[in-house]
Amino acid sequence: MNKRNEVSKGLRSLLSNIEKTNNPTERSQLVRELTNSIAFISPEMIEVNPYQPRTEFDADQLMDLAKSIKISGLIQPITVRAMGGNKYQLISGERRLRASKMAGIKEVPAYVRVANDQEMLEMALVENIQRADLNALEIAISYQRLMDECNLTHEALSDRVGKDRSTVTNYVRLLKLPAQIQSSIKDGAISMGHARALAGIDNIALQLKVYKDVIDQGLSVRALEQVIKSFNTSKPSNNTSQKPTEAYSAEIKKIKDEISHALGSKVDIKRDHAGKGSITISFSSDDQLNSIVDFLRKDN
Repeated sequence: MNKRNEVSKGLRSLLSNIEKTNNPTERSQLVRELTNSIAFISPEMIEVNPYQPRTEFDADQLMDLAKSIKISGLIQPITVRAMGGNKYQLISGERRLRASKMAGIKEVPAYVRVANDQEMLEMALVENIQRADLNALEIAISYQRLMDECNLTHEALSDRVGKDRSTVTNYVRLLKLPAQIQSSIKDGAISMGHARALAGIDNIALQLKVYKDVIDQGLSVRALEQVIKSFNTSKPSNNTSQKPTEAYSAEIKKIKDEISHALGSKVDIKRDHAGKGSITISFSSDDQLNSIVDFLRKDN
């Protein structure tokens, strides 16, 4: 039997047993077991929460996430509530669900909740975090689940799990790293120290380049921190008007120089940490403008 089918069968059994029992101790144990299980559910069986306050999503960011999911899969599961009859309602992860649909994913990984078990859910998640065998990404996902599903702030979460607020924040930041880096955390290819240092890089292109150096060269955390420090200290310090989002990574500068050389004109590229930006091509005469237009049209 397919392992996912076994998981699905076990999930149905768990949900059925939770519905049947009135014994608080038994129900609590079943909820704990359910909380730590991941089900694979067809997106078509999941309805969006009608009370979800967020209704608009950036189309470009969704497309980028969909491409990432198509290559690496959905790393951070969504959370749904069992509604009965193989129907589920989304609790958190609408952006991930939408991107999964765009990517054509047939099944998405999901944590399944039952209604009216908030306290037991919180207890189960906190207990799960205390396990010694969790990797940094699993801890980050558990922290995010507690905040999303139990409406906790970073401060309240730090009290629940007995960690400094900065520790909680450092873990949660890992979920903003590109999927490729998250996969390496999950697989143990890089440590929490590496991940924390990489998360401090705002520029995604530079972040991925440095990550590749870590993998290819086997950089230690200390060596990685020195590399990042060298990038930071190499930025101009006398131009106080320059915005961080306008700083060029080595890759962006190389692209700018290549385009400028090809067109024979000055080219400027502005790019923020999210990957959005603009390309500006300067010209000094109509002849130069026509030359640029001819170059851009020559392959059409």
